Amino acid sequence: MIKPDAFSKGNSGDILSMIERAGFRIVAMKKTWLSAQKAGEFYAVHRERPFYGELVDFMSSGPIVAAILEKDNAVADFRKLIGATDPSKAEDGTIRKLYAESVGKNAVHGSDSDENAAIEGAFFFDLVSVASTAGVVSTLASTSADFFLLTFFTARLRGDFGSIAMAPNPSFKKYV
Repeated sequence: MIKPDAFSKGNSGDILSMIERAGFRIVAMKKTWLSAQKAGEFYAVHRERPFYGELVDFMSSGPIVAAILEKDNAVADFRKLIGATDPSKAEDGTIRKLYAESVGKNAVHGSDSDENAAIEGAFFFDLVSVASTAGVVSTLASTSADFFLLTFFTARLRGDFGSIAMAPNPSFKKYV
């Protein structure tokens, strides 16, 4: 996700270009503006942390660009591409080193696990439509690693999350 600070500075195109040059394929993307309520829901895991209110205010302060990216080992590779949360500690050439202002305004969000990538993707996108549009539904059943996504998409379509485990196969490393 490209955060409001990077979007407002006109860095979205450069960031997306870096993502594509790093070998990621953009499967789905949209520009949106989170309400405080939606930003709070997205970052609910941080609700008890001292920075939660500031984070929600910041994330609802302007447009964001949400995306689902595809690549083998996507989560780990994307975390490396974006760099450390603190831009002063990020490696040269990373997105945060180039475009982040501070720990709080750090340009981008990247999922920290395969499980969270699936959950966060579902927060912003109708994953059945994404899979169908991206042409991945027919390939999802090809391996047990990808079966989670097919099951997740099917459950999302039916609205039946209670029947599936929300943890991907450990070898699932393709989407972020």
